[in-house]
Amino acid sequence: MSLQIDTLAYGNKLRWLAPEQKLLFAIALLIISAFTHPLLQILIVIWMGSWTVVYAKIPLKIYLRLVYVASWFWLISLPALVINGVNIGDFNLVQNDSVFGFNLGYYYIYISGDGIKAGWTVLSRAMASLSCLYFVMLTIPFTELLQTLRRFGLPILLTDILLLMYRFIFILLNTAQEIWTAQQSRNGYCNFGRGMKSLSLLIGQLLRRTLENYRQVGLSLAARGFNGEFQVWHSHRYYFSKRYAIESMLGCVMLIGLAWS
Repeated sequence: MSLQIDTLAYGNKLRWLAPEQKLLFAIALLIISAFTHPLLQILIVIWMGSWTVVYAKIPLKIYLRLVYVASWFWLISLPALVINGVNIGDFNLVQNDSVFGFNLGYYYIYISGDGIKAGWTVLSRAMASLSCLYFVMLTIPFTELLQTLRRFGLPILLTDILLLMYRFIFILLNTAQEIWTAQQSRNGYCNFGRGMKSLSLLIGQLLRRTLENYRQVGLSLAARGFNGEFQVWHSHRYYFSKRYAIESMLGCVMLIGLAWS
């Protein structure tokens, strides 16, 4: 999935648009989504989804798959928000908040109405924020995003660390896939016991190979006269779109107006 995201970022239909324009647009909507109510956050999800799928021509199936994966994190945290428990003697304190409940020993376990509202608020805000993040991920290549952040004043040391982390993520995923395929071909996960042993070997090999790759990167940088700053070159020319700028500004103004109305 990560390799596919990187490929889409380099081949989307908004590739020609200046990354500063796309990044500022996503940041503006991210700020708006943090201070608005759930209905407007859902509108932001739909609007950013249209920019990503319709304007950038990112396949809808891939975009929905990304949203589906992210929604699982919300689903895992939902029970902590919705399910509560109190002593049976304190039932009167939560009677109005209880949607459904049952007695379990000396405790009353119930589904909280306020918890359901909080879960919905968390979902809408998380989806609005993720739609802005996905727009940046799928329309701006990571190296160009780092160059843009440098121009915005982000410390060079931080962008270099992010670039190294980004590179090692791909190395780690590729190494893990190769080891897992080799183990699968030898029935390494045919049962629970062998699966746990194979998993421990995989983790150990990942650690060893990661340290080895780190050493090789250090040697290659030293051999090329690394001076403490990564320089990333690209020949792609960008353009500023007045149409998209007007459309994005009008949309943001409308969202702010709806938030205050």
